Amino acid sequence: MIQLWDFNLKLNEITKIALWSGPRNISTAMMYSFANRLDTKVVDEPMFGSFLHLSGVNRPSRAEVLLAMELDHKVVIDRLVNPSINSAVYFMKHMANHLHAIDWSFTLNFKNIILTRNPKDVLLSYIKHVEKPTELDLCYKIQSDFVDFLIANKTKPLIIDAKQLLLNPKIALEKICKYAGISFSDKMLAWDAGPIQEDGVWEKYWYASVHKSTGFGKYKISEQSLPKDLEPIYEKSLMYYNNLLNIK
Repeated sequence: MIQLWDFNLKLNEITKIALWSGPRNISTAMMYSFANRLDTKVVDEPMFGSFLHLSGVNRPSRAEVLLAMELDHKVVIDRLVNPSINSAVYFMKHMANHLHAIDWSFTLNFKNIILTRNPKDVLLSYIKHVEKPTELDLCYKIQSDFVDFLIANKTKPLIIDAKQLLLNPKIALEKICKYAGISFSDKMLAWDAGPIQEDGVWEKYWYASVHKSTGFGKYKISEQSLPKDLEPIYEKSLMYYNNLLNIK
């Protein structure tokens, strides 16, 4: 196994794992899980700035992100494909909609994981931050299109449902590690409470719960009903979500 202190790592020796999630979907907990490995460097939504710049969409942290991050998506992609790190594993936490309006071919260099979640749970959490979410915000369609792209290019992704991960984190993480070709570590199951240095500048808007956590939470069934005006986007998202779970 390549050690963290090996300063002569070649790019082809680095395992590059790209997590393509939707919002409100334990993706930050996944990043914390990987950050707790001794052999891993993580990066938090490195394409967020370029996505906001290209798409023009609004987010609570938009102004801060545009000031803090690289906005040229080609520069960002080059850093992802050719990371300057001294770790054997590079874990990239992305929102799938950050693939919007760009060429996806760079992703063929990665071990691609699709993290999805029941759209009812996503919507009930997301509308606390963004009142009227769009199809692009929720990521289900772009995740589905991206999976089709990967399969067409003979690069099969791994699809993980957040519910299954929360029901049994160890089994889900072992599956992820096997797919990526790395060994599982028990350190992935628990971490210290509080922020990590890799948190994006948007953490104050979104990360309150994960900063209190010391591991993956328990799965809970929501008893809350969706607002009526969200039913159309819920139904469409549910179709894509079910399609993702049925991909073998």
